[in-house]
Amino acid sequence: SSTSAPAPLAPRPYAIPLDHLDPCTLLTSDQRDQLGFDRDPIPNSEAGFGDAATCSYRNTTAKVGARLALITTEGMGVWTDDTAQVEANPVVVDGFPALVIKTPGLDLSCNVAVDVADGQHLDILYRDDGGQPPPPVDLLCAGAQHVAEDTVATLRNPATTETSSPKTSTTSTRTSEPHR
Repeated sequence: SSTSAPAPLAPRPYAIPLDHLDPCTLLTSDQRDQLGFDRDPIPNSEAGFGDAATCSYRNTTAKVGARLALITTEGMGVWTDDTAQVEANPVVVDGFPALVIKTPGLDLSCNVAVDVADGQHLDILYRDDGGQPPPPVDLLCAGAQHVAEDTVATLRNPATTETSSPKTSTTSTRTSEPHR
């Protein structure tokens, strides 16, 4: 085989099943503001992953967008098997094993997949949304990692997420601030 084995991933600290979650509730209004997402989240589904629940966000100033997908039909290994024609580099997102995924020849988006439960993963796509010039792929990957960190922080601490009118909250739900 001409491919090398992927680097070993960090162990998952515990499972966070994604079944029956709403991806549009996984970024608080404070997190969305800090990420620059200034449009209302748009729910949808991803046919390529068993109609996985998705939510899209947009930053109209920086002209970038993100899509969160809650993949409940396949584990993160889908990105590292022999048929996945991508470059996947292991990272850790808020204590959980993850992959930063670049698709050769596709420089307008980057994915971060986070291993949250057996046979399930969180997939964050971060993409150019019309920037002139488009942001470099490494900047898109950094954006995907920021969205992944905030999403996992919400998943880890569901009691701190907002349950009613998001615009009235003035307290931060973060316990620590990532470098931005």
